[in-house]
Amino acid sequence: MTPENVPRKAVILTAGLGTRMGGRPKALLKVGGREIIWRNIKMLQDCGVREFILVINPKFGPQIMEFLEKEGFKFRYVTNAHPEKGNGYSLYLAKDFIDEEFILIMGDHVYEEEFIKEAVRAKGLVGDPEPEFVDISEATKVRVKNGRVERIGKNLKDFDCIDTGFFVLTPEIFRHAEEIVKDKEEVSLSEIMERARVEVTLVSSKFWMDVDTKEELERANREIIRRSIKSGEDGFISRHLNRKISIRVTEKVIDSLTPNQASLISFLAGITSFFLIFFSKPVAGIFFQLSSILDGIDGEIARARMMGSSFGGWIDSNLDRIVDFLFLLGLAYTSGLNTSGWVLFSLAAFGSYMVSYTSERYRGAFGRSIFQDYPVLRKIPGKRDERIFLTMVFLVFNAVLELFALLAALTLTRVALTLLLVWREST
Repeated sequence: MTPENVPRKAVILTAGLGTRMGGRPKALLKVGGREIIWRNIKMLQDCGVREFILVINPKFGPQIMEFLEKEGFKFRYVTNAHPEKGNGYSLYLAKDFIDEEFILIMGDHVYEEEFIKEAVRAKGLVGDPEPEFVDISEATKVRVKNGRVERIGKNLKDFDCIDTGFFVLTPEIFRHAEEIVKDKEEVSLSEIMERARVEVTLVSSKFWMDVDTKEELERANREIIRRSIKSGEDGFISRHLNRKISIRVTEKVIDSLTPNQASLISFLAGITSFFLIFFSKPVAGIFFQLSSILDGIDGEIARARMMGSSFGGWIDSNLDRIVDFLFLLGLAYTSGLNTSGWVLFSLAAFGSYMVSYTSERYRGAFGRSIFQDYPVLRKIPGKRDERIFLTMVFLVFNAVLELFALLAALTLTRVALTLLLVWREST
């Protein structure tokens, strides 16, 4: 759905020299497995922007244009043959493409989706009063008076916010830009914004940062991946153990693995744990726990790389159910159970399946996560990560019957409470 009152056009400044990055165009650097410019254009498109104007450096322009064309993005461009004249001059060059309100962003700034969604509805300069991820000493500071820019610059001692590199402007800005361009050889955006006294809109508590160094690139990559975690749906073990490991693995493989490939690796680890049951239950339990850790990687990659799909979530959920049932069946088959033992196995397997089924069916029926509507369920034990960790612990002591009994109790109790909660709210 295209939101209302969002500008249709966006100007992206990509005419930098790239000297701090070894001569590479910063717009094509990858953060969270995706090029910075890809991320920004995709998020702006999702918010309703339809036309993109790039101001490019002739040195890097062909690389950037070839990449965007390959990815299927439509854009127009203007070449800045004199990038040394500053980013204000780059903005000025876009004047012939703009006849209405437009968005302006920098080609080396990284934003999270929540920032973009709020910023596209702003007016003027978007400032952050409490930036968490930038070096204040190096940032462009803004002093605000009556809701507009009074002073702007890196050396301000008294300021109200930090310039985020995101602007929502009108064509009037080009009149101010032209006045400065006529008088100066080098023109900064800060000078234009100060002369125009543009409005200031504050956006806080959202991730954004500019990427000027390799260290900042690594930091942005870590933060985008960290924010890809759906912590609200994680169980206790995922929050305190699994995610701490999986996120480090994701940082290493995000550029080389797709979400579906990561799902397959996790599935194969789970199948391996099933076969290991026939040789060593403790080792099988350890591999089962390993598959649980790896199970978080596909989702982290999908969200960080903006590759989430209904098919990916569906296939991952089905593969998890296959692994869980096979593992419990393998334990039952190799443990010489009597009738009561097989009853406990059946209850444990049924309960494990129903925990996932009730959550997924809620999403299918109501279009929302059950944890969003019933946060208390996050505190009730019995989620998959918790069950697998308990399985590993009990198998160290070869306590299969005790494991089945505990899994049956945990899962069936959780299912009963889930049904009761939804029933009470829906009737």
